[in-house]
Amino acid sequence: MRIVLISGSTRSGSTNTATLRTVAASVPDGVVTELYDGLADLPAFNPDDDQEPLPATVAALRNSVAAADAVLFCTPEYAGTLPGSFKNLLDWLVGSIVMSDKPTGWINVASVAAPNGGSGAHDAMRTVLGYIQAKIVDDACIRMPLSRNDVGADGLLVGYSDQLEAVVAALGRA
Repeated sequence: MRIVLISGSTRSGSTNTATLRTVAASVPDGVVTELYDGLADLPAFNPDDDQEPLPATVAALRNSVAAADAVLFCTPEYAGTLPGSFKNLLDWLVGSIVMSDKPTGWINVASVAAPNGGSGAHDAMRTVLGYIQAKIVDDACIRMPLSRNDVGADGLLVGYSDQLEAVVAALGRA
């Protein structure tokens, strides 16, 4: 099984990216992960450009997702919803069929101190992924409030492996 991991954060030291690095470090034998790192390089979505030849960064994103057996997102919440750069990535996926029926999950790591605890981003993920006909795996869609203190010196989460292993297992069953 091959899972592409996509962080919705461009910040260095992101707890979202640390979460996905932890997933990659703890998957069982037989599971291969790819941490997509092109979020900041994507052009602003323009329907006029959503045709061949695609911008190289968009083609790379779509090829990565198309080659995966499943997709796992981890995104922050800004102003009660998805951050703009991440929504832009999702917009580039709308115009293709690479997400159709693809087992998909997401982890929302918004702090409990966030005004709505990350529910805006969580709900927005379900809405957008429904539009692109992803196969949403409910057991792989979790809220896991984190703080920067939950990231160890090695850049991985401390103490969350059971929850993350359950997410990967749910994607594998889908």
